Amino acid sequence: MMIERIETGARMSRIVKHNGTIYLCGQVCADAEQGIKEQTQTMLDKVEALLEKAGSDKEHMLSATIYIKDMAYFKEMNEVWDAWVPDGHAPARACVEASMAREALLVEISVVAAEK
Repeated sequence: MMIERIETGARMSRIVKHNGTIYLCGQVCADAEQGIKEQTQTMLDKVEALLEKAGSDKEHMLSATIYIKDMAYFKEMNEVWDAWVPDGHAPARACVEASMAREALLVEISVVAAEK
């Protein structure tokens, strides 16, 4: 099977497609100076745009791994997540506390989805 890589750089591809499955690289917020709710929303907006570019959408997400800087943010992050995920289309999900690549980042997500 052919592997398609989209927006590929030296370190990673933003999207990799293989055999009807779409893998997104980790996504973070648009503005790390914002709070957890804003960071979560802009991160999910970026996921939605990448899924569209890859020929999918949030109703076709298979799994999501969320990395959160501090579990103290878990409830607020989930409020944004719950409003964003379409009813009846929640992916398999894991959420773990993790160190971030930059101090100001509070949350990051990695998503796997099926093509539409």
